[in-house]
Amino acid sequence: MKEFTGKFDQGAARIAIVVADFNETVTKQLVEGAVATLAKFGLADDQVAVYHVPGAFEIPFAVKKLLDKGGFAGIMTLGAVIKGETDHYDLICQNVASGIMQLNLQGEVPVTFGILTTDNIEQAMQRAGLKMGNEGASTAQSLLEMISLKQQIK
Repeated sequence: MKEFTGKFDQGAARIAIVVADFNETVTKQLVEGAVATLAKFGLADDQVAVYHVPGAFEIPFAVKKLLDKGGFAGIMTLGAVIKGETDHYDLICQNVASGIMQLNLQGEVPVTFGILTTDNIEQAMQRAGLKMGNEGASTAQSLLEMISLKQQIK
């Protein structure tokens, strides 16, 4: 991903991270990458709130509640859905992506999608920082870009 070079008012920005605890070995790494990226761009620890949900399916509910509560410049979602031998994977991936997209389009606050959908744990670990970068960091950067875009369009 290209390095974000835009500007945003980080002094007033509060960011929410909604993370699924299922596949915690992976999601912990995603959160660490996201928080490190936000800090790199000047956000203090008290400007970042992390909310945990049991699994990816619960993420849209938490995002909706945070949007209703207000007070956030942006919300990012992080999780890892790893394919199994049943249709459960397809149902979860489709419904979570759809739910997040609907919330993103309906609200005034950008919501970014950082949910890994992989065939196996090895792919998930690679995307959580092992070899292919950290999707949490990329999702954080995308969120900052969207916040910047929103501020420019006002």
